Amino acid sequence: MKPVDILISHNLKRTSCREGIIEVIMSSKTALSENEIRDRLAGNYDRTTFYRSFKTLEENKIIHKIVVDNQVIKYALDNSITHKKDHAHFYCHVCKTVKCLDSVEIEKPSLPLGFSSSEVEFVIKGTCNFCQNS
Repeated sequence: MKPVDILISHNLKRTSCREGIIEVIMSSKTALSENEIRDRLAGNYDRTTFYRSFKTLEENKIIHKIVVDNQVIKYALDNSITHKKDHAHFYCHVCKTVKCLDSVEIEKPSLPLGFSSSEVEFVIKGTCNFCQNS
């Protein structure tokens, strides 16, 4: 699926900034921070345009936030776009990357009566296989 197709399927206006953000995330093998996305984004977008586009993509569940801790937040395409099941993420302390662990599915926990969940996050922290072997 192309960035333009994703925007059309979510009834969002096509802009080069939105398409660029989606393209950058799609082309990466790891989740990226806002700064990493902005640095890789072709085109010279002002700060306001970038953040409005970014916020729109997040609000429309095209991208999702992966919170590692209070200083590290990364973004990837939402599971509704990739058609992946809920899965764990791995944060490497050495190379500072966040990778999707598609094979580690997350089961929604059963909650007490009257509680409902909107999302479940599972981040495993350690050293990735690449850094382990280096």
